[in-house]
Amino acid sequence: MKTTSQRPHAFLLILLVSLCLVVASPVHARGLPEFVPLVEANSAAVVNISTSRAMELPSGHPPLQLPEGLPEDGPFGDLLRRFFGERGGSAPPPRGFDSTSLGSGFIISADGYVVTNHHVIQGADEIEVRLSDRRTFIAELIGSDPRTDVAVLRIEARDLPTLTLGDSDSLRVGEWVLAIGSPFGFDHSVTAGIVSAKGRNLPSESYVPFIQTDVAINPGNSGGPLFNMNGEVVGINSQIYSRTGGFMGLSFAIPIEVAMDVVNQLRDKGYVSRGWLGVIIQEVTRELADSFSMERPTGALVARVLPDSPAQAAGLRTGDVILSFNGTEVPRSSALPPIVGRAPIDRPARVEILRDGKPMTVEVVIGELPSEDELAQSHAQAPTPAQSRFKPFGMHLETVPDELRERLELADGGVLVTEVESGPAQRAGIRRGDVILMINSHDIRSLEQMQEVVEALPPGRSARVLVQRGQGPIWMPLDVPE
Repeated sequence: MKTTSQRPHAFLLILLVSLCLVVASPVHARGLPEFVPLVEANSAAVVNISTSRAMELPSGHPPLQLPEGLPEDGPFGDLLRRFFGERGGSAPPPRGFDSTSLGSGFIISADGYVVTNHHVIQGADEIEVRLSDRRTFIAELIGSDPRTDVAVLRIEARDLPTLTLGDSDSLRVGEWVLAIGSPFGFDHSVTAGIVSAKGRNLPSESYVPFIQTDVAINPGNSGGPLFNMNGEVVGINSQIYSRTGGFMGLSFAIPIEVAMDVVNQLRDKGYVSRGWLGVIIQEVTRELADSFSMERPTGALVARVLPDSPAQAAGLRTGDVILSFNGTEVPRSSALPPIVGRAPIDRPARVEILRDGKPMTVEVVIGELPSEDELAQSHAQAPTPAQSRFKPFGMHLETVPDELRERLELADGGVLVTEVESGPAQRAGIRRGDVILMINSHDIRSLEQMQEVVEALPPGRSARVLVQRGQGPIWMPLDVPE
């Protein structure tokens, strides 16, 4: 009787303890965000874009020869003649055909302005925009900008649905985002993921600090919108990183502020202006930071100041490290071009630099970025002259020949590396054909001066060496043996 009467009390005690543990637990179950209202509210303003381009078959191809035994009046013979001409006759004239590509876009104004990627419409003879209600329009190209991969179209329609633009600067890494587009031509496909990183700079894109996400993006998504969870457009899906051509977990979107700056300029004046400083820069590595006595690698190292540039007029020098621009920190070299590109033209900017270990501020009047053709440079390779007797750090050096100096557009000074043996120079990455222009803050104008500078270097420290390779200057860290 005693045992029987205590069993309900024991059960109630166990149940009470279990409930206390559940209430006290710090872990709370959280569900996924609700995507349905966002998709229903915004899908109508996302469009499918297809382009066509007339191409020509090469002339002079040989006449068609039907396989032996194939009757000329048979169905196969008739089919082949329709496409390739008559058997045994002369080659048919070149025939045009359409090369079609697919992409996405979205409507930003009720009177028909549409935004997409430059690469979606590049080279197109005709651009077709298809709306969610299956209406189609032949679009007018208002303008495009290959440097940011943004294009603006216009269709003849009124009272169109539009999207709300958001603030990509307020995005946080780990935040949910959603894409709507037409991957592989499947209209209005929806994919979701999170922001993986911000301010990502890709090698081929100097003026866009991309938003990196893990949202599934595939061919056909290009030009479509990237939404935050408030239903606001925070980016334009532009690129993927892939070794197969398909999605592999890395996709990149153009921040909406960058895109709309381009859109507004294309609508207002038909072209895009960008700020220009006029320097060739490179990353500050850990070894180079040590040579500058910097606590950590940061900033953009000036490898060359272009002639007749705003930087030259302001007194910027090769070897300066740009730390901030108009109050915006430059954490790495790739961050500087988009910051400068958005700066007002013909207006002064405050540039904080490190020169010879000392911080200082330089005021630069920003110019307008020249065209790609004006900035294009040829890369010439240096000949292999005879070896010299002077061999610091395993380098064979000699005076720069006049022909090479003219080809590399070198005003004066410098010594030519004719051979690199095993040693500190080889480990630093210096190659035969490089022209050494500076060591630390010393200009190298002759072999004699080079020897004086090298002999004065403190042993066991890292020195920075500026070399001209082709027409691109590069700073390299060189370990001086003890």
